[in-house]
Amino acid sequence: MHATLPLLENSDFPAIKRLALQTVQVNLGYRCNQQCLHCHVNAGPGRKENMDRKTIDQVLDFAFKSGANTLDLTGGAPELNPHFRALVKQARSHGLEVIDRCNLTILLEPGQEDLAKFLASQTVQIVASLPCYLEENVDRQRGKGTFESSIQALQRLNQLGYGMPGNKLSLNLVYNPQDDSLPPDQLSLEKNYHRHLRDNFNVEFNHLFALANMPIKRFGSTLISKGRFGQYMQLIRDAHQDKNLSEVMCRSLISIDWRGYVYDCDFNQMLNLPIHLNTPQPTHISELDYRHLQGQPVRVADHCYACTAGQGSSCGGALDD
Repeated sequence: MHATLPLLENSDFPAIKRLALQTVQVNLGYRCNQQCLHCHVNAGPGRKENMDRKTIDQVLDFAFKSGANTLDLTGGAPELNPHFRALVKQARSHGLEVIDRCNLTILLEPGQEDLAKFLASQTVQIVASLPCYLEENVDRQRGKGTFESSIQALQRLNQLGYGMPGNKLSLNLVYNPQDDSLPPDQLSLEKNYHRHLRDNFNVEFNHLFALANMPIKRFGSTLISKGRFGQYMQLIRDAHQDKNLSEVMCRSLISIDWRGYVYDCDFNQMLNLPIHLNTPQPTHISELDYRHLQGQPVRVADHCYACTAGQGSSCGGALDD
């Protein structure tokens, strides 16, 4: 049972408007082989939600017509959706860049032994969660044995060319703080990751994305249980930087939930704050006209301060690096 989070939409977060659409981000379902403490989706092995084939076809139809250049697949573990591979193949055949937000350990799961080769064959960009380069910290946040499995998965990806110098197969890692603090400087942390993973495990990757923990769902409930929710909200509010507003992901991205409904970002999706397009009703992707997106206001609330705090935080890491 998760505590109710006191996030109010009558926030004083600055108003922002949409630019041209570049990325269609799709949550393929909440089922996952892990159950991480910082997860803003409450994903886990017991979740049953999965996007069906009809909705996937509607998503692809929109993406092809919209002029977006990237399909960003997330979950849960998006690879556990039974239509994942067909979706990737179809998107790549139409020239879309595809990002797989991978938890790494899924590559070692029974039945997924050939997943890494499939991703490489489709030139899928991998954004992989590794919240620290130290085993103790990763296992505390994501479960015992997760770090070792993650390293094995990274080594497998390296063998296929992912993250290796001169190779087009992109492998980026994602860092999240272990507690209710903001991420350190992304470039300095990336150097530490490179040095530690290379020296100790012979692992290579391209870049590190440092993301702030979003005070919603599982992480937000943890903050409340520790009596630190208000302190964290004050922290991200005090660290707000106006210059980050021009680069936040929601200005050029839409987020689609497993049922096909549209949001300004994945975080709004988890808070059930659907996109506002001159109608109080949620908009389904089958009804969305991409021509009406640019210039529309983004729906904001207090949690948005997590994206503009400090160096900023987006699906592509720090905004001010």
